[in-house]
Amino acid sequence: MKHTLVLATRNNGKIVEFRRILDSLAPGEIDLVGVDQFPDLIDVEETGKTFEENALLKAHYTARATGLPAISDDSGLCVDALNGDPGIYSARWAGVHGDDKANLEKILEQLMQVPDENRGAHFTCVAALALPDGQQHVAEGVFQGRILHAPIGEHGFGYDPIFAPLGMSISSAQMNASEKDSISHRGKALREIAPHVIQMLRTLG
Repeated sequence: MKHTLVLATRNNGKIVEFRRILDSLAPGEIDLVGVDQFPDLIDVEETGKTFEENALLKAHYTARATGLPAISDDSGLCVDALNGDPGIYSARWAGVHGDDKANLEKILEQLMQVPDENRGAHFTCVAALALPDGQQHVAEGVFQGRILHAPIGEHGFGYDPIFAPLGMSISSAQMNASEKDSISHRGKALREIAPHVIQMLRTLG
């Protein structure tokens, strides 16, 4: 039996990535849909002060509003030389939510004078699962690396073109999907939460 799970995002890149990872863990069991399938849903304001708070806000609202199990994530880039910024503000770092090009250009400008040895960074992802009755589960994944001096690569989205995974000389936008999923923050968080997703959906029948 296939179970419907709502992903609380309008970001098609995230939908594709989540669907790919969940399909690899539970083939044919989960029909993942985005909130665009529910025109009456509003965009939840991310008022939390942590990745976890924002992920739970979105997941619980979506589950209540749709009456279906919902999964959400809040993720972002944390740059050592910027004291952990942009962090929870990653999607709107340049002022407009979701402007990937402007966001990464701002990071590169801020790090223009920062040498390679001080360009450490990591992605954090907190995935949150919520059921309409209020049950919840969260999981976290971290992806270590450094910031490059210029974008390179055509895959992925967001800050991928300027992020080199730890120990690699390529950007995460140069990795194929399966390579990235195996080490990325989102891949780690989803692999941790997936058993709980599958168990809860099976319990619902």
